[in-house]
Amino acid sequence: MAMIGLAGPVAAEPAHGIAMYGAPALPPDFVSLPYVNPDAPRGGRIVLGEAGGFDSLNPFILKGTAPWGLRSLGYETLMGRSWDEPFTLYGLLAESVETGPDRGWVEFTLREAARFSDGSPVTVEDVLWSFETLGRQGHPRYRGAWDKVATAEATGPRTVRFTFSSPDRELPLILGLRPVLKKAQWEGRDFAASGLEPPVGSGPYVIADYEPGRFMVLHKDPDWWGRDLPLNRGQHNFDEIRYEFFGDGDVLFEAFRGGAIDVFRETSAVKWAESYDFPAVASGEIVKSEIAHRRPTGMVGLVMNTRSPVFADWRVRDALLHAFNFERVSEVLTGGTAPRITSYYANSELAMRPGLAEGRVRELLAPFADDLLPGAIEGYALPVADGRPSNRQNLRAAFARLDAAGWRVDDAGVLRNADGAPLSFEILLRQGATEAQKIVDIFVEELKRLGVAVRVTAVDSAQYTERTDAYDFDMTFYTIALSLSPGNEQRLYWGAEGVTRPGTRNLMGMASPAAEAMIDALLTAETREDFVAATRALDRVLTTGRYVIPIWYAPTALIAHRATLRYPETLPIYGDWIGFLPDIWWSEKR
Repeated sequence: MAMIGLAGPVAAEPAHGIAMYGAPALPPDFVSLPYVNPDAPRGGRIVLGEAGGFDSLNPFILKGTAPWGLRSLGYETLMGRSWDEPFTLYGLLAESVETGPDRGWVEFTLREAARFSDGSPVTVEDVLWSFETLGRQGHPRYRGAWDKVATAEATGPRTVRFTFSSPDRELPLILGLRPVLKKAQWEGRDFAASGLEPPVGSGPYVIADYEPGRFMVLHKDPDWWGRDLPLNRGQHNFDEIRYEFFGDGDVLFEAFRGGAIDVFRETSAVKWAESYDFPAVASGEIVKSEIAHRRPTGMVGLVMNTRSPVFADWRVRDALLHAFNFERVSEVLTGGTAPRITSYYANSELAMRPGLAEGRVRELLAPFADDLLPGAIEGYALPVADGRPSNRQNLRAAFARLDAAGWRVDDAGVLRNADGAPLSFEILLRQGATEAQKIVDIFVEELKRLGVAVRVTAVDSAQYTERTDAYDFDMTFYTIALSLSPGNEQRLYWGAEGVTRPGTRNLMGMASPAAEAMIDALLTAETREDFVAATRALDRVLTTGRYVIPIWYAPTALIAHRATLRYPETLPIYGDWIGFLPDIWWSEKR
């Protein structure tokens, strides 16, 4: 349990930034991040579109749905991230950070000028209250790190120290990215209850207007305390950011075509090639930008919930991987141009290597060899089809897996187990997820040939969130972005607690001692080489777990936008990712 108290000062070396490994790339006197336009024009507005809606303005709890942009644009953290480094932070609310050589503790010194939007100072008391409240009552993503905090204490009028109960090199950085809330706003109120009271934050924007489920307008705070910090130079350039909410992705695209919103992020290569022939594109009012990135693919595809008895057996999951005719689906929906996701960390140095696990990767996996699924040590690759609709070779392999798992086809062509129960399950989709629906439609036809009965259910965004948070599904569409510096969030994604704890990203319900050990190894790695080996080993455990049927990834982001909206020529290694739109964009009126 964390203690909140006052301790004497401890001598340490303050620093302007902190990196997961090595030293920050930027010096203490840097003037701006390397990928921004420090002289970007300020002013104007941008209208963004979202599919779904919102019923809460508290983005830090599990209950309710809040606009995603509110968390980063309305609130500041102690430190801010540079997206041009794998994982490096520079001072934001905090002017300096100090930590011991083993990172068993971290101390932050607040900037004297740091203010909330109501003009009140950001205090050590606000920091301590925020971190404990988020850790105990907030969304599950905040709890894992707080559980490792042994003591939390004020060490001076503007300094706060956290001491950790177990070794974890990433924890100082994780706490540096925790949002700081105004304690006084929440006194006498239930923090975990959803609500629509505009928050008092310290970020560049404040809520100017909103209507639940329809729109939210953010205005640049004219008295924003952090406008002149080097970390913020060239960022947060718009005076107004408006979010419009639409029922589904198709309606959102039509709103973009009609001029109601300014930007549309396309996920279909076929649509990118064929559906952007409307007049605004022809006239040059709308431009199509293809923006490269150097981040891992992450995972996108159909996730199988192992909490459901039908997917508890890995051989059934493997059978469905064989039954999924990726080559045909890709040809129909992308023209065969989109590369397939081959593992969770593909497209990066963190990805598992082909063939036999060797060196440090093999050493890490060896203690779990008897429990790992086939391919984890000896090597694994996804099934490849010839692209024909028949997919005969892979379907034969699928039947063999199902037969080994105790499923037989009866005289009516239905797969049944020894008890006579049919092999059937539900695929849950979000309404308006057009591409996911097309993928599922093709897959369902393949499954019929196996004798599998499938129900496809599409629900609205609120119901979808409620059901997936509670893991109330058999199979659903799954997207998870992964970074070049995986850390504590991996427990939220793959940790065994997520089997029963609602609201984690462990939708597959995996409980793998090997995965837990690989996460421990990457969190405690003292060298980049050991960190990479641990992540590659984790990638093997995840991929050979056969939890997700992967589809494709985009090596470039496809973004259509008004020609008056600009972004810098030099882009960070994370390219189009978090912190890119709208943070470093600007408007040039013509």
